[in-house]
Amino acid sequence: HYVCTHEEAWELIQKQENFWVSNCGCRENRGKCTQSRLDVCLMFTDQVAPTGSGMHPINFDDARRILQEGRQKMLVARPFRSEKDPSVVEGICFCCDDCCAYFLDPTEICDEGDLIEVTDHDKCTLCGDCAPICYFHARRVEDGHMRIHPERCYGCGLCVDVCLLGAIQMVKRKD
Repeated sequence: HYVCTHEEAWELIQKQENFWVSNCGCRENRGKCTQSRLDVCLMFTDQVAPTGSGMHPINFDDARRILQEGRQKMLVARPFRSEKDPSVVEGICFCCDDCCAYFLDPTEICDEGDLIEVTDHDKCTLCGDCAPICYFHARRVEDGHMRIHPERCYGCGLCVDVCLLGAIQMVKRKD
């Protein structure tokens, strides 16, 4: 798995011809999720072993709706690669910090995305809306300042989505 923005997830979806969805294994195992429905694990091939039950084919519009719900519910897009060929993306998990193993189990591994946040501190009013939505704990308002920990930013872009002033942008991560 790796992290990407919803825009990057949309680009991945647009390149696909076939779609399947299954229930999220994390949500099934943990019980009722407070953030989203169960069936948000999107796959681009039927050769993937889903983590949850109920895998079935869907159409392009259904895949687009899952992405839209992911954006509305502030779920992190986490594409996953083929074990046989890491250059092939086989699907996208839409994760939350309520029940998804990645956020609850520190031993779970996920790669950073290609993007990282950049905040224009002159535009930032310290409203703090971006801090609680950062599941990676990269942002917080402290002592009248926005404290950003870039080493914790995985590039999901949720902070951009909640910043009504446009003070945050996603930019290419430096190597």
